[in-house]
Amino acid sequence: MGQTAKAMAAATPAQRDRYIDLLRVASLGTVIAGHWLMAAVSGDGIGNLLALVPPLQVLTWGLQIMPVFFFVGGFSHALSYRSLVRRDDGPVYAAFLRARLQRLLRPTLVFVLVWAALALGVQLAGRGDGVLSGAALRMVTQPLWFIGIYLAMVAFTPPLLKLHERHGWAAFAGLFGAAAVVDVLRFALGVPYVEFLNFALVWLAVHQLGFLRADGRIRRPALLAAAGLAGAALLVAYGPYPLSMVGMPGEKVSNMAPPTLALLCHGLWLVGVVQLLARPATAWLARPRVWRGVVAANGIAMTAFLWHLTAMLAVYGAQLALGLDLPAPATAAWWAQVPVRILLAGALTALLVAAFRRFEAPAAASTAPGSGPRAALGITLCLLGILGLSMTGLGGLLDGHSATLIALPVTAPLAIGMALTGWLLVERSGPARRVRLRG
Repeated sequence: MGQTAKAMAAATPAQRDRYIDLLRVASLGTVIAGHWLMAAVSGDGIGNLLALVPPLQVLTWGLQIMPVFFFVGGFSHALSYRSLVRRDDGPVYAAFLRARLQRLLRPTLVFVLVWAALALGVQLAGRGDGVLSGAALRMVTQPLWFIGIYLAMVAFTPPLLKLHERHGWAAFAGLFGAAAVVDVLRFALGVPYVEFLNFALVWLAVHQLGFLRADGRIRRPALLAAAGLAGAALLVAYGPYPLSMVGMPGEKVSNMAPPTLALLCHGLWLVGVVQLLARPATAWLARPRVWRGVVAANGIAMTAFLWHLTAMLAVYGAQLALGLDLPAPATAAWWAQVPVRILLAGALTALLVAAFRRFEAPAAASTAPGSGPRAALGITLCLLGILGLSMTGLGGLLDGHSATLIALPVTAPLAIGMALTGWLLVERSGPARRVRLRG
């Protein structure tokens, strides 16, 4: 058994940046709450509340919090990689990948395998086309996109960290400028497929801000927040960008897929805001009870994220199975049921976390240099497999349903196979010597 949250909190080094841990928990928690609120289930299927009530899309300027999670990732990756470099004389790329991915990939792959088995059973029973079951099999893997992007950030950390150490803010400016050029080529000149470059450029730019925070170089957060908010507002008001900072069904342009310059500006203002809150939040986190809560939440945050949609769908499924009233979304009766559904989804998520949290627990990991090429191939297969699965869903396991990933068709079984193979390659990229790492 691992250490308790109380013991881990008591053993926290004085130099640890506790605010980063709070931001990690808060960002994932906000995403979970947003998904529970936006899901609009009726007898016709699953819709999006923000598409049904467009004025509510302005809420995404607060609820679209994923830039904060990637910003936190950049900070953590910089510290982790530099720690390994100081500890070892040889190449540390493979050790870095294993150390960063262990607590991410194990719970993710367990989630994928459990849901693949459920999907296979549902389809063999001939119920894969049901209103709720069909929608569930399509959407339950969609949130995995962020894990695929996060894997890419881990993979690119060493070269981008060197770029940051050499050029500082200019490295971020280069990524920002490249993202802007992509949008000009896309919207003004109509260049096909160029927009997909922003999956890397936008999110890696936000990740680069984490490097800057690690070196204490974000000294004017108010200016950053104001510039980002003004930029996003101007782009939405006068450009081809929609108001919503999350994807909406049927929209011609999405700020999310692929990411746009407007979303990058949104990320800038969020980073500026959280930096402005750092000092009071850090003082609050000095309270032992508060810090114990953050430590406990960090230990289960990824598991809760992976299973929260399952819990929500189960609540709706039970409501339909019991013949209970399911009012039309966005009506007064629907809003009246929202608090009850969220409470039930939270309780069921807690049960799922209790069942699967062991896969997120820290375990032994090698810190010795290993095979960099094998680790690089492994993480590439992992990110492609997980991104592919987020696009295909699990509704076509038996009929060969595919989605296009970087101009190539990928099926759900192929995506699962790539993710598992990649994970094994990363795990086996190091030597046999293993030591205990503290989470």
